[in-house]
This record gives sequence, structure tokens and C-alpha cells, in this order.
Amino acid sequence: MMRPIKAILLRNLIKLSRDRMKLFFNLLMSGLFLFIFSFVAKSTVHGLDSPIVYLLPGIIIMTVFQSALNNSMGILEDISSGFMKEILVAPITRWEIAIGQILSSAVVSVIQGLIIVVVGLFMGLRIDFLHGIAMTALMLLVGITFSAMGLYLATIAKESSNFQLLIMVVTFPLTFLSGAYIPTTALPNFLAPFVYLNPLTYTTAAFRFITLRMDNRPLAEVVKAGVAFNINGFVITPLISALIILIMCAIFFSLCVKRFERADFSRVKIFKHERH
Repeated sequence: MMRPIKAILLRNLIKLSRDRMKLFFNLLMSGLFLFIFSFVAKSTVHGLDSPIVYLLPGIIIMTVFQSALNNSMGILEDISSGFMKEILVAPITRWEIAIGQILSSAVVSVIQGLIIVVVGLFMGLRIDFLHGIAMTALMLLVGITFSAMGLYLATIAKESSNFQLLIMVVTFPLTFLSGAYIPTTALPNFLAPFVYLNPLTYTTAAFRFITLRMDNRPLAEVVKAGVAFNINGFVITPLISALIILIMCAIFFSLCVKRFERADFSRVKIFKHERH
């Protein structure tokens, strides 16, 4: 069982190592977002000593999230190149292929997130060993969750262009309402229901709690920092946020594997630019 999954994982890691421009572009965009939104955080959140350090966890986990979803696009490239047709006739089950695709996308997204972590260490981020392990574990959980979501969306999309549109529609509102770039405490009150329904809100909150080592801070201070949420007297703590992510992971993982086993890849149309 592990051999085909390992083979798919190694293949996608090799693809990542060859696509250095993509890595550079992701790093550049993360740096740009950090530079722009650090000024927003400084002007909207009072008492924030280091806006850059506060925003870094959001930048890191959004890198993992977006990378996990975008890496799911690789399955459409596999269909276009004929690789998927070859692997489907191999003596392995479809669920093994699905798990291999999910894990490889998750590992690639975690690697990209860790690159931002290393950069963050030179920008004032302080991490000890235990918190570093917890950060990596949560990044892997987030990577698996949204890799499964991305692969699920890829299997229900009939055309690659539709999948790209789905990814854009999903990522844009979720990202900016999550507190990753703009603290949730700075958002208008009428957006609160959308913030609380956004799964990325809890992803960002749990990861920021771990990264900024807020374990020993009073709950009221954690709520004020936008890392816990008081909804009509019920407080969603970072631990509850992590449980929400875990439940999402189980749901999308099972949905993805079941959908992958029934998907008809011969009907997927690959959009290609015509050359004149």
C-alpha cells in the first residue's frame, strides 16, 4: 500500500524542486503581502508592538493553504500529459492514488510554509522546539485538509478553466476574512457572521496562537488579539479552532477519496492556449 503512495509523493517533490520560479514567486508574494498589511495592522490594532511578527503566522498558514489548493491543479496536468491514464491502469487502487496526491500536495505546501518560517526568523519571529513541532503538525493538518478540498474540486470540475475559477472564488473571500492579513478585530461588525463561518478564521487563529506562544496569556487577552472568539458568551478557543480544522480534514478527506474512486477523468477538458 505504501509503495505507490510513496512513489507519487516523491514524483511531486521532484516536480517542486524543478519549479524554482514558482517557489520564488510564492516567496515574493508572501513578502509583498507582509509589507503592505503590516501598515494596515499597525494603524488598526492598538497596542501591537510588532505588526510584522503578528502577521507572519497568517502569511505562513495562507501560504500553506493556497499552495495546497493550487497543487491540486497538478492532477489536471497529469490528465493532460497522459500520466493519469497510465497510472489508472497500474495495479494500484484509486484510493491509493488519491491519498498519494493529497499527501504529496500537503507535504509540498508544508515545505513552502517552512521556507516562510525560516525567512520569518530573520524578521523577529521566535520559535522554540516544542512550538516548532506544533506549528509543523498544524501546517500538515491544514495542508491535508485543503489538498483534499482542492482535489475534490478538481474531480468535480469538467474543465481546467472551471477549476481555476473555483479556486479563485474559494480563496479570495476566505483569505481576506480570515484575519491572516487584516486582524478580525479590525473588520466591520457586519462582516462578523462571515468571519465566524470562515474555516480559515480558525486555521489562522490556531496557528497564530501556537506561533506567537500565547499559551500563558489570559483568555481575555487572547480574545482581544483576535486569536479566540467570543460569540454571544461562547468562546471559541484556539483548541476548539484546531478541533474544527481536524473535523474539516476528516470530512474533505473522505469526500475526496470517495469522489476520486468514481471520477471519470476522460470527460475532463483541459484548457490550452492556442499559439498563433
